[in-house]
Amino acid sequence: MVDIISEERRSWNMSRIRGKDTKPEIIVRSMLHGMGYRFRLHRKDLPGKPDIVLPKYNTVIFVHGCFWHRHKGCKYAYTPKSRIDFWNSKFDETVARDKRNRKQLEANGWNVKIIWECETKDTNRLRNIINKFLQEINSILSLSGD
Repeated sequence: MVDIISEERRSWNMSRIRGKDTKPEIIVRSMLHGMGYRFRLHRKDLPGKPDIVLPKYNTVIFVHGCFWHRHKGCKYAYTPKSRIDFWNSKFDETVARDKRNRKQLEANGWNVKIIWECETKDTNRLRNIINKFLQEINSILSLSGD
């Protein structure tokens, strides 16, 4: 199947896709800040440059786009109908990199949370996800005496 837009236009579209400060990421950061949490952004010394780093809780949060990071069962994780081999290869590389980064972070003692783009669309659900995760981390930290 042929792409319906020109190669130049496709290139322009792709160049507009941001790697940080995305709308879902800003929603999560705003909610965390409103809940009283303080954090750092995109620490380059950590595998995968996590979107949000909560040093006090030894926790990192990645805000993943459902399309690029292949959120299973999500309507936003569709596969384009043209150049299927190209896209599948690209998606496989992204998923493998995510898995590798997560393993490295966990091996270094970091708690890792993935928040999916689709989860940021319902603020009540997002608040519950964040609260539950950070309560679990607080329980772990209190048990370990940190």
